[in-house]
Amino acid sequence: MTAAPGRPYDRVLEAIARYALGAEVGGEEAYATARNAAADALGCAVLALRFPECAKLLGPVVPGTVVPHGARVPGTRLELDPVSAAFATGACIRWLDFNDTWLAAEWGHPSDNLGGILAAADHVSRARRARGEPPLRGRDVLTAMIKAYEIQGVLALDNAFNRAGLDHVLLVRVATAAVVAALLGGRPGEVLAAVSNAFVDGGALRAYRHAPDTGSRKSWAAGDATSRGLRLALMALRGEMGYPSALTAPTWGFQDALFGGREITLARPLGSYVMEHVLFKIAFPAEFHAQTAVEAALALHPEVTGRLADVERVTLTTQEPAIRIIAKAGPLTNPADRDHCLQYMVAVALLKGRLTAEDYEDAAAADPRIDALRGRMEVVEDPRYTREYLDPERRSIANAVQVRFAGGEATRKVEVEYPLGHRRRRAEGIPLLERKLRDNLATRFPAAQAARILDLLLDQARLEATPVDDLAGLLVI
Repeated sequence: MTAAPGRPYDRVLEAIARYALGAEVGGEEAYATARNAAADALGCAVLALRFPECAKLLGPVVPGTVVPHGARVPGTRLELDPVSAAFATGACIRWLDFNDTWLAAEWGHPSDNLGGILAAADHVSRARRARGEPPLRGRDVLTAMIKAYEIQGVLALDNAFNRAGLDHVLLVRVATAAVVAALLGGRPGEVLAAVSNAFVDGGALRAYRHAPDTGSRKSWAAGDATSRGLRLALMALRGEMGYPSALTAPTWGFQDALFGGREITLARPLGSYVMEHVLFKIAFPAEFHAQTAVEAALALHPEVTGRLADVERVTLTTQEPAIRIIAKAGPLTNPADRDHCLQYMVAVALLKGRLTAEDYEDAAAADPRIDALRGRMEVVEDPRYTREYLDPERRSIANAVQVRFAGGEATRKVEVEYPLGHRRRRAEGIPLLERKLRDNLATRFPAAQAARILDLLLDQARLEATPVDDLAGLLVI
């Protein structure tokens, strides 16, 4: 059973299912960007394994569990059931806030979906091989990624779930459920069942992203969401029913119960727009509304580092979302709090001329100069920055930084409108994204293995032709 007989599904659910089941989407640019996105996400996952707070969350639910044809977790020796593997891979991808980003009315990180996609594809490919059937290929994973990015990102264009207090990982669960159900051969009714159940699950609260409860759950929430999407897809393929009016049912549907009665819409036809416009985090792990602020602060570091005692005021000029989401005064209690604080990130960049994942840890945060500098900061909105942030033709994420010293002297005002990972800076950014991947792989793999992984991930044709289980096997440490 997939739903009550004769009842049509909500239009948005129908559109998502049709798209997920459709043919390959996008052209050369979409697939090249998808390869870069997959490679970058895997590099982020590998880097996160250096952090014990992340590594402790990985592994089977019951220690010692053996799973025939299990899904592998990149950078480890773990072979888990696909749902557990999706959680582990997704949590690692997201842990350091270093994977790609999408900014709109709602924001999020589309490569979070790779946890569920890769786990499902690896497990199914190994099972198929055991039966003498052909495995899925890298091209299948990239196609699923393009579709997951599009579902998540287009839903985010006009629907501000965060304004209703709901976390953006809701859209990871929806997108993963849709594309994995299709990837695994689901029929239309089964894909609809998976997507409708993803909305029936409701949304996680944003409490763990904001004071006074900012915490590490924000680093594994996406892994939880992509694993849940995979779980719902697997249930649908076993015949679990769907809910046709999951969005629109009066009182009890998602729109009335959780979205203030507002209609959930798709702002544009589903294609490959999101993948082609996705934002990469290249130079440093920083919440994306702050990326250009950190870049500006790094430019000012040489002018400030020898004059810290003379700093009178640091003016951060930014967009409204940055003020609402990441402008924080007062104590910051943990790394999850610090990597979502505009002033902390700028302070570290001004002081040290760098910003790394280690700079959010307790030992680095104990440097009294950071909070002293934060205390001299003012954050102001430039309405133009906000307008151009919301403009679909520009999608800038502008920030400016200026430092004033005692006696009236000031640095230049450094303004950066488009971050290094923006589509408008692709030519500049992609070589650095590849260097980031090389550096991340070197933190986990022996040199020869890291070189083999790098060669495969940078070769479009070879990656697309590679069986998924061979790719996953290459990533085993």
